[in-house]
Amino acid sequence: MTDSIQKQELMERLKRERCFWSYKEDSIKDIPDDFLIEKTLLHLDLDDIDRLFQLYPYRKVKQVWVDRLVPQEEYLHTLNRFLAWYYFRCKRPDTYLKSMATRRLNRLFS
Repeated sequence: MTDSIQKQELMERLKRERCFWSYKEDSIKDIPDDFLIEKTLLHLDLDDIDRLFQLYPYRKVKQVWVDRLVPQEEYLHTLNRFLAWYYFRCKRPDTYLKSMATRRLNRLFS
């Protein structure tokens, strides 16, 4: 299956989950990869997240997670702990998430 077909299938699943309720239909045809990765991590199941790692390099998926989901740590704590442990192989997810939050704050205030 080609990458574009797999991306389209993820888009269709996200549409069925009503992840784009605030968008006009024609505006979601060519969403950026970062947005597709973020919404898949947030709203779809493990098989779909596994598909992300087939479509994109590990580093790209992890970077989107670190940039977009980890900053929402309080709100997404359980999801972030699971992703850190299961997909990003963190032995101590809580420690890792705290260090990422601290690093982000240091960048913001430096």
